[in-house]
Order: sequence, then C-alpha cells, then structure tokens
Amino acid sequence: MGKMENAAPVTGAATNAATNAAAAAATTSVTGKLSLTPQADGLKWPEPPVFDNPYEERLHRKQRLAVGYRIFSMHGFDFGIAGHITCRDPVLKDHFWVNPLGVHFSRIKVSDLVLVDHDGNVVQGRHDINCAAYAIHSRVHRARPDVVAAAHAHSTYGVSFSSLNCLLEPISQECCSFYGGHGLYDGYGGVAAVLEEGDLIAKAVGQGKAALMRNHGHITVGHSVEEAVAWFIRMERACEQTLLARAAGKPHVLDHETAALTASQIGSHRAGWYGLQPLVDKVLAEQPDVLN
Repeated sequence: MGKMENAAPVTGAATNAATNAAAAAATTSVTGKLSLTPQADGLKWPEPPVFDNPYEERLHRKQRLAVGYRIFSMHGFDFGIAGHITCRDPVLKDHFWVNPLGVHFSRIKVSDLVLVDHDGNVVQGRHDINCAAYAIHSRVHRARPDVVAAAHAHSTYGVSFSSLNCLLEPISQECCSFYGGHGLYDGYGGVAAVLEEGDLIAKAVGQGKAALMRNHGHITVGHSVEEAVAWFIRMERACEQTLLARAAGKPHVLDHETAALTASQIGSHRAGWYGLQPLVDKVLAEQPDVLN
C-alpha cells in the first residue's frame, strides 16, 4: 500500500459520504453473514436469547458467568483475589451468582459458582465469597432491578485512570461508548467491605452502564453477563487510550453531536451483548470444561 502521511484530513460532508458508501458496500456481506444491518442512525444488532423457563435461563446465565471469568483471565484481570462478576438469579431475583473466593478465574466452572442473597447469606455453593463482592454488587443489584450483571476488577488502566478523578472524554469510539452513560465516585475508603460504600458506588452508576471509582478502578453493568463484561473490557481500553493520548499531547475531543451519535450506535444493550460473542465462542470451543 502507498504511504498516506501527506493526505489531507477528510471532514464534514466528505466523511459522511465515505461512511454511507462504505455502509452500502458492506450491506450484503454483513447482513448475510452476521445478521448485522447497517442503518442511517447506527446498526441493527441481533437479539439476545429469550427464555420461557426461568430455570433454563438460570443455567444459561451461570454458563455465561463462568465464561465471563475465563474471559477476564484472558485479559489479565485476575490478580490475587480482587475482582468479581455477578449475575442476578432469574428464579430468586433478590439473589445473585458470584465467583468462589480464591479460585483462579481461569479455572472457574459453572459448578463453582456461589448463590448469595442481598443480605449476604450463601444459599448455594461450597465456597466462601469476597466480602467486597457482596458489599458492592448487592447494592448495585438492589438499586438497579433492570441490571442482570455487574463486573469489576483492579485492572491496570482502569485503576490508573481512576486516580485522575474525572470522567472519560470522547476521544475515541471506545470512549464514546460511555458518553453520557457513566458516573464518577469521588471517594475511596480502603477495601469496599461496608454496605454504605456499596450504596455510594451504586449511586455513581446511576442509570448508566458504568462508573469510575477514584483510586479503585471501574465497574460496569448490563442487561446480560456478556454486556457487563464487554463494557468492562471496552472501558479498560478507553482508559488506556486516554492515558496514552494524554501522555503524547493534547487529544482532540469530539463534539457533543458526534459523541452522542456514536454512543447511540455502539452503546446499546444489544451492542454490548453482541460485542462479546466472539470471545464467548472462543472460550466454549477451547475450554469446554467451563460448563462442568
């Protein structure tokens, strides 16, 4: 390919024309293979599965939760005993499933998961759980009945960026996923082992999909396990991009209209769910023991 160092930037109408042309050219192959339809205002995403039987849905959620932990391990979000992903039980809706304390994320299986109620009682499972998982996640699940899953870990870039005590600016597509949809918890009191701090974190999440917690990292939520995990990975990448861009200079911040449009295109519940499916497929194919 030829060099493009001296190419003039494409802006305004030229950008829209190029985007529309590319979308039109891709329509046949994309819709034919992925059921992903380009539209003028974004993308029409495939539908997540719907269950008539809550016990079948319970098994599906547990399977995806175990897969979510394997995916966290693949990304290095597995140091020590910090970090947790939870999913609401569809049968006992004031209960959630969580990882067993001290079991490495790369080894977690469906049978390892622990069922806990919102009062901290272990209802099913043979392991202890992380007290911070209960203190934070029980409050998020209680405050947001629509949330199926929540994800948190002490990831390198999320924790580093959170120390700046500010929201993400829309400097990239990944950052735009959270534009107008994430909050900031301006506090840190050591290990989050008390319910009061969990309440404050839940308040910071609000009705959005994520929150940055000063000096602590980030937490993401979703209407599915896949969505919550996908947002966590994407926010980690957004934090990394922001730190790198700021280290290099002064990044260009997208205008409100562009950032809001991008958020509407790639920041939906379905987009989050679908975005994780390739990694889910990879884990199921390469690590079938996860379903045991």
